[in-house]
Amino acid sequence: MSTLTYAVSDSRVMLRRNLRRLVKYPSLTIMLVGLPVVFLLLFVFVFGGQLGAGMTTSGGATGRAAYLDYVVPGIILVTIASAVQGSAIVVAMDMTSGIINRFRTMDIGRSSVLVGHVLASLIQALFSIAVVLAVAIALGFRPNVDPLGWLGALGITGLFSIALIWLAIYLGLAADTVETASNSPMFLTIMPFLSTGFVPADSLPVGVKQFAEYQPFTPVIEVLRGALTAATVSTSSVIAAIAWSLGIGAVSYGLALRTYERRAITS
Repeated sequence: MSTLTYAVSDSRVMLRRNLRRLVKYPSLTIMLVGLPVVFLLLFVFVFGGQLGAGMTTSGGATGRAAYLDYVVPGIILVTIASAVQGSAIVVAMDMTSGIINRFRTMDIGRSSVLVGHVLASLIQALFSIAVVLAVAIALGFRPNVDPLGWLGALGITGLFSIALIWLAIYLGLAADTVETASNSPMFLTIMPFLSTGFVPADSLPVGVKQFAEYQPFTPVIEVLRGALTAATVSTSSVIAAIAWSLGIGAVSYGLALRTYERRAITS
């Protein structure tokens, strides 16, 4: 067997291990899915009437229904940010429980441990998004999208999710305790609220508006909104969304591998 074949096989074993842990301890997944659902219900039913005043979608929806269509992409990004928080927690659990020392005595690829975490976290994130979308559809959200649009939505969502997962894994590896790891990615959950996910950028104060326009979550939300609602998406938003995803993913990947090797050697 080639080195690549061994690496794939080892990563598959680590993926199975992490999926079994998710099934065995579903409370973390329930908590991470529950938060975006609560935000969806809160913004649609409490704030939706006011925030949706004057809104009209391409499908003719107005008011609260129009705001539901507007806010769902932002809630999806909150879902991703919430889901990757679990990545930091489980990685920190591995690093502080001594299991990494056992892995070091086994003939497995070092990177397979992290790849297993990434793939399991990606599956958890996509599952969480599916649950949130199901709740949104139950509330009246009707995606105006063709198969190509679904493919684009899945592509940008998956790419950005992987980038944030690697970032969360780095934060989990860098944390000294599980408690620290659970708090480190919290800023990712706040970022969608400082974007165009919940209100248009033009309605924000000048300083906040500039931050919202140039932070990484905004172009991803705009591309996702265009894909799901057949709205017009600028080429610059697509380029920015892909560039942010690749940039965050590449930097976080490098930091995660370096931190993992350093901690694995010193542990």
